[in-house]
Amino acid sequence: MKALTLLAGTMAALMIFSVQAKEMKVGVALANFDLNFISILRSQMALELKKEDLDGQFVDAKGDVALQAQQVDDFINQGVDAIILNPVDTQGVKPMMNAASSAGIPLIFVNRKPEVKLPAGMAYVGSDSALGGEMEMEALAKKMQYKGNVAILMGALSNEEARERTRATEAVIAKYKEMKVVEKQTAKWQRNEAVDVVSSWLLNGTPINAIAANNDEMAIGAIMALNQAGNKDILVAGIDGTPDGVKFVQSGRMTLTIFQDARGQATGAVKVARALLDKKKVETYNWIPYKTITPENYQQFKNAGQSR
Repeated sequence: MKALTLLAGTMAALMIFSVQAKEMKVGVALANFDLNFISILRSQMALELKKEDLDGQFVDAKGDVALQAQQVDDFINQGVDAIILNPVDTQGVKPMMNAASSAGIPLIFVNRKPEVKLPAGMAYVGSDSALGGEMEMEALAKKMQYKGNVAILMGALSNEEARERTRATEAVIAKYKEMKVVEKQTAKWQRNEAVDVVSSWLLNGTPINAIAANNDEMAIGAIMALNQAGNKDILVAGIDGTPDGVKFVQSGRMTLTIFQDARGQATGAVKVARALLDKKKVETYNWIPYKTITPENYQQFKNAGQSR
């Protein structure tokens, strides 16, 4: 009888433990579902959360930092076990960090690096923004034979990604005496915005030999504007290596792109969240490497896991 009672108690405990494990919830606050790379990141993260038996709840800040701060507060009030944050404004994260810290909830930044020091219980998973800009411009400069005029399409200026990629792009151009920046404007990561910006540049008549875009969506927008103007001479490069970006490289319409591993970032963010939930020690900064995609090697990236 005692054995049966002990067995029943053990089974009940195991069932409770199993339910508790499955009930662990991770709030995922993303900057903007409409951005192509963020859409890919979201899909990959949802798959990884399921693999880790974590219940993921996704919210869209729609590019609004105030809305995102409210969403993080809502997660905390709901009692989530961890928060993964892709910030709208990498300089405006301190209130969200303080709120998570006060509640004792692990906070993991993904894809966009916060511009403040991270304390214990917080981590970043992503790529080095400056390195991405440097790799893009060095590869593009080589295609230009290290001479000519470059126009830069910048992402949203509230993002560390946009500022660091642009800074690195300008630093590479400054190395070469026969190269210079002739135009620089934000298109807010968006394809349609880039069409308008590049169309305006073409109307202004400024001689441009190449366009370096902070992401693939803006690079594609630039290509669309050039096609509309019947211009096939200007080289265009992007960053992200999205499925659309790879297709444009394959067709020869985009000169190159820099592969930013959405799958690696999504997987890494969830694994760091799981480790923090399990009270394990993690690295504060977890870097996911970039790779250059060209017409010569695009085949390697056609099935790189960047599914939507």
